[in-house]
Amino acid sequence: MKNTSTLKEKIIAESLKLFSVKGYMSTSTTDIIQAAGTSKGGFYNHFKSKEQLFNEILSAARKIWRERNLYALDEIARPLNKIQKLLENYRDRYLSDSRNFPGGCIFVNLAVELNDQSPELAEKVNEGFVRLRAMILRFLDEEKKERGIHAGTNTEESADLIMAGLLGACVMYTSDKSIAHLNSTIAALISYLKTMDIKH
Repeated sequence: MKNTSTLKEKIIAESLKLFSVKGYMSTSTTDIIQAAGTSKGGFYNHFKSKEQLFNEILSAARKIWRERNLYALDEIARPLNKIQKLLENYRDRYLSDSRNFPGGCIFVNLAVELNDQSPELAEKVNEGFVRLRAMILRFLDEEKKERGIHAGTNTEESADLIMAGLLGACVMYTSDKSIAHLNSTIAALISYLKTMDIKH
């Protein structure tokens, strides 16, 4: 049973890397089988189809995302500081994770690739972006309620701006793998947060 479990985990781990670099549509089951060092029988013993694998990949990627990006957020009391920590985690713990995602942010890559070619799969990926924006908005609204930012702040627009900056950082880093550009983009978003802070 242990070997069976290990093979399934290896298929998922190798598929994460392949989807991150090549995308879903351009990665064949043969690519996955070769990367995992298994056979067609070994693959189909665990996954009925490539789409079933996709769903399990998405689940595994989201688990990694939560572990990396939500790290230590619950230790921070102030909502605005939670957003800053999220941004720092994105920079230091997630986007630079070349072991799991050598091609950059798998969610951005898949969303762009699948939007036209497989809208139903793209919608599953986009659910994560919707939840992330909702979390940022919730933190901003909590901060506004606690009078840490101006009462007239449009938190919807601020959440959109932060999301756009994060996604931009993902796209740029995927494109050029430049730590300098990544640092400057995240630094700009943190500076934006500080301009909102009236308690500082």
